Amino acid sequence: MPWEKEYGYAQAIKIRDTIYVSGQVSHDVNGNIVGRGDMEAQMRQAYSNIRKLLVQYGATMENIVDEILFVTDMDAAFGAAVKCRQEAFSGSPVVASTIIQIQRLAFPDLMIEIRCVAKV
Repeated sequence: MPWEKEYGYAQAIKIRDTIYVSGQVSHDVNGNIVGRGDMEAQMRQAYSNIRKLLVQYGATMENIVDEILFVTDMDAAFGAAVKCRQEAFSGSPVVASTIIQIQRLAFPDLMIEIRCVAKV
């Protein structure tokens, strides 16, 4: 994404057998926010962005061992999580997972950011 250079970070990096994925939000390939006001749509897009990053390193969602979900609305996140996580992980995920409610994310329209670690 264009803001990687501006803010000085990488969307993901691989060190030996571990892939560290920076917090992914619900942006499309042009950086536009997807699903304003819709937690499920934003969660689905964030997982889609994670999937695309993992493929670059020869990994899949099944390689994720740890995730942290930062959300602005815990009730909406719980409502969306079961369905979206089952879709994202092709069934019941076996992954360490933490969900944290926060006041806001980088842009006011964002409702979720997902950070994860994968092993290959």
